[in-house]
Amino acid sequence: MTAPRKLFIKTYGCQMNVYDSERMAEALGASGYVPTDTAADADMILLNTCHIREKAAEKVYSELGRLKPLKDGNPDLKIGIAGCVAQAEGAEIMRRAPVVDLVVGPQTYHRLPAMEAAARAGERPVDTDFPDEDKFEHLPKGPRAVRGVSAFLTVQEGCDKFCAFCVVPYTRGAEVSRPAERILREARDLVERGVREVTLLGQNVNGYHGEGLDGRDWSLARLVRELAEIDGLWRIRYTTSHPNDMSDDLIAAHGDLDKLMPYLHLPVQSGSDKILKAMNRKHTAAEYLEILDRLREVRPDLALSGDFIVGFPGEGEAEFEATMELVRKAGYHSAFSFKYSARPGTPAAERPVLPDAVLDVRLHELQALITEQQRAAQQAMVGREVQVLFEKPGRMPGQMVGKSDYLHAVHATGEGIAPGQLRRVRITESATNSLAAVLL
Repeated sequence: MTAPRKLFIKTYGCQMNVYDSERMAEALGASGYVPTDTAADADMILLNTCHIREKAAEKVYSELGRLKPLKDGNPDLKIGIAGCVAQAEGAEIMRRAPVVDLVVGPQTYHRLPAMEAAARAGERPVDTDFPDEDKFEHLPKGPRAVRGVSAFLTVQEGCDKFCAFCVVPYTRGAEVSRPAERILREARDLVERGVREVTLLGQNVNGYHGEGLDGRDWSLARLVRELAEIDGLWRIRYTTSHPNDMSDDLIAAHGDLDKLMPYLHLPVQSGSDKILKAMNRKHTAAEYLEILDRLREVRPDLALSGDFIVGFPGEGEAEFEATMELVRKAGYHSAFSFKYSARPGTPAAERPVLPDAVLDVRLHELQALITEQQRAAQQAMVGREVQVLFEKPGRMPGQMVGKSDYLHAVHATGEGIAPGQLRRVRITESATNSLAAVLL
């Protein structure tokens, strides 16, 4: 009996890449591959890349340099580049990196088994098309993997917003929403495999407009309401959202549905209307804050997360202070903040950039404020009773780690506690990135 080939996938970037890596592993599982956690043990290595951050492509080439000795020692080893760097630079990767055997974009990984077979035959296939067929429906079916209690579920891909700093419309394409029936089917399958919490994914997830069971386009709110009817699915989250698509029905769902968790990631990027206009965000700071007010009216305990870019071209001291003021008014439980870096091919890429020293000072100031808010929010949890979905053992004997309704990492000890349990706890202590609790 021939031993199965081993597959190692290294995933960069967003949650959607995590989901895509899982699906690629399942697709290659139909060709006899089994996963391995060690690149040195692999018969095939896939780098599932992200193109959002600065020097993303150079990081891929650096990783390829580290992998080259494995290829030299094992000529049968195949190395593939997937994801958004593959989409943006497929032909250049093949020219610059002879160690690479195949390049596959994020919309064509359902063709991976055929590409792998071509690579085994000595070809070097590149596929970065935007095909008409639904890749999710054309993925080869590998063995059904055992799942954890939480899982990602892609419902929408691509973006039509064309923010001036963002490469997503060019690497992921136009907005496409999956039909609701296929999402519901996949969600039920996940529940059958032990999943109790799903996070719905999309580059612009609240712009979802997939065909519903009634033949009409459904909103994300309608989809969430249908998902909430699935027995055994206890929790629903979604990310990443755009303020312009935070519709009335979605806001109402946050007040109506106990299964829709009281946590929202809603990026704003800047608090300055001047900079928001330059970014092509098509909303103002006041409109963003009004959305938060409406959400908190129906869900007062909402935990808010966001994204910020510091030093976008044209940002002066007044514009930066407007961002600081928005953060003070919004009150974040957590937020991600970055110095602006130009992405080739985006409208902002040719604009004058600010001195790096200025960006460093502003980023430090913004992150200090966000950290202060995060610590205050976590400290306010001490003494509260919350539900925790436990996922895995902790570092201490008898300890389990899970997520609260508000996406806090919570660790607790107690008799009979096990992965997959949804238990009520009392928060006893706040640490930097987690909470301690006792079972009730």
